[in-house]
Amino acid sequence: MIDEKVNYIIDIIKDMDLENQLRLAICMCDNNSHTNLEYDKKEMYKYFDNLLKEINLEYRTTTINFSKYPYIIFVSSKIMEMDSAQQNKVSLYLFNAIDFKIKSHKNLDNTEQMF
Repeated sequence: MIDEKVNYIIDIIKDMDLENQLRLAICMCDNNSHTNLEYDKKEMYKYFDNLLKEINLEYRTTTINFSKYPYIIFVSSKIMEMDSAQQNKVSLYLFNAIDFKIKSHKNLDNTEQMF
């Protein structure tokens, strides 16, 4: 059952586009999130925040209300229900998935949206 939770969340993350993966990573690394990640949350937050600003013009220019993304909130709540080891497994997958997608889209243009 424990692995089922992790695999379920990983399957959801696989179906997300890069922008939503970045939004989820930002939510997980936020100081107000109730996750017990073994990563430097502040540094990771800045990294994902800058990536999303490069990709999404709306995120760059306005304050985003994450309640507009119930899918992200659902996944985030499921992650908060997990123990620390499970949270770190999911975050490791998420961070690697983002890194892979960023490397496959190296030509990010700061003046236009990628998608």
